[in-house]
Amino acid sequence: MEKRDYKNMWVYIEHDGKKAEPVGLELCCEIRKVCDITGDKLYAVIIGDLAESEQTLVKNCGVDGIIYVSGTGYEYYNTDAYSNAFTVLSKKYNPSAIFVGATVNGRDFAPRTAVQLDTGCTSDAMQIEYDPKTGDLEFIEPAVGGKIMAVITFPKLRPQIGTHRPGTFKYAPVGAKENIEIIKEQIDFPVENIRCRHLSFAEYEFDPELEIADCDVIIGVGNGLSDEEQLPRYRELAKLLGGKIGCTRPLFDRDILPYKLQIGQSGVIIKPKLYISFGISGAVNHVAGITADTFIAVNNDPEAQIFNYCDYGIVGDMDEVCDRMIAEIKAKQ
Repeated sequence: MEKRDYKNMWVYIEHDGKKAEPVGLELCCEIRKVCDITGDKLYAVIIGDLAESEQTLVKNCGVDGIIYVSGTGYEYYNTDAYSNAFTVLSKKYNPSAIFVGATVNGRDFAPRTAVQLDTGCTSDAMQIEYDPKTGDLEFIEPAVGGKIMAVITFPKLRPQIGTHRPGTFKYAPVGAKENIEIIKEQIDFPVENIRCRHLSFAEYEFDPELEIADCDVIIGVGNGLSDEEQLPRYRELAKLLGGKIGCTRPLFDRDILPYKLQIGQSGVIIKPKLYISFGISGAVNHVAGITADTFIAVNNDPEAQIFNYCDYGIVGDMDEVCDRMIAEIKAKQ
């Protein structure tokens, strides 16, 4: 088949039966804009039963259609059945592109599906562009340790498959279309052929201090932090501002802060109203994960890359500046 024979774009809606993962809705909103440019139709793919209220959220993202998949093998997520479902669907309908949230499950089955379809799979793109000359999508993402932005394309292969981190794109529903095409597919996968077994389910232990993706105020601490004993002042500043603390990868690598607080393209994508960074150099893979209404950077190096991205820059010792901020806030309370 030729590239032109592949039509329309799909977004996988991951869910637990009750609630859809936000990344699927975010992708629907973003790919809606892409389809408006390419002329393709946007389809959401839902495997298994999903609450009606959550289906309404999907429809409000402006999808042209929904593909519902039912059958054996989907009681619990497993690589074999889910990758098979997408392989069967793709061979029948020939989509131009498939977008999957970069969750644990999405990262698992998307590349396997790509292998089964003899195509490629790119991961963690921060932007998706369309080249009308080639008809290819351009997946733009940081590379070489965040030093450059790479443009990845599929010049010969279809479908174009990509996984995208939660929070990369905004959830901005445009409203449901008047006529939404409904496609129902029965795809059974023999349970005895599933090569992993569901033994038990452990409820996620939610720690609000480690959930920063939706926080309005975040204090970011970087490799300028020489010792863990410096952390309390930054935690205090975050608390005074009603926010939380985050970090760059070096602090995670040094076992100072946990991975869930790592901000950037390889960590958590954040969109706060206020972001203040201390001792952060400004690597692309860090700043690519930040969309802040106001971005303040503090660094003792006037040539630091971070000053190319912030709204306000302060050259000075990070501890001294933090202490001064704390004092000023307390003085006005």
